[in-house]
Amino acid sequence: MPDIISKNGFARAGLIRRIAAIIYDSLVVCALALAAAAIGMFFLGLAQTLGLFTTTGHQDLAAWLQAHTVIHILFQIYVLSCVCYFYIWFWSQGGQTVGMKAWRLRIQNESGHDISKKQALIRLASSVFGLGNLWLLFAPKYKLALQDYVAKCEVVVLTKDANQHKNWQKLY
Repeated sequence: MPDIISKNGFARAGLIRRIAAIIYDSLVVCALALAAAAIGMFFLGLAQTLGLFTTTGHQDLAAWLQAHTVIHILFQIYVLSCVCYFYIWFWSQGGQTVGMKAWRLRIQNESGHDISKKQALIRLASSVFGLGNLWLLFAPKYKLALQDYVAKCEVVVLTKDANQHKNWQKLY
């Protein structure tokens, strides 16, 4: 099947390359979630030390958190929000996460420009934790995943030269 070429000359990405980037990004996301949880626990510990609440009757702070359903749910929402913001920020600020950079993938509008934060949020919500990529199995002709259709964007494979993105150059 011939490649679908975007308006800026790059071929759309297939399922295998997308999955490879997802696996790579999952390592980064796990580290991010752990860091966010550690920071959250630090502030809960600080609040406990300042006397804002007590963990009396619980073995430790984690047990206290588990016992308080509303606070536990808010804590989980905080960690999930950090992970979501990771994707939204990277997708809207150059179109690449760390895994996408490694596999030379980029999310863009069909015009070739960066997607907006709104598009990134729509894309994230409609990706169904990455399962939206399976849409490529049912509609391989266009090489668009479910989240690409919904957010009106595309994932393309960059050349090695095009992968030297301006936002990444600031980090070196």
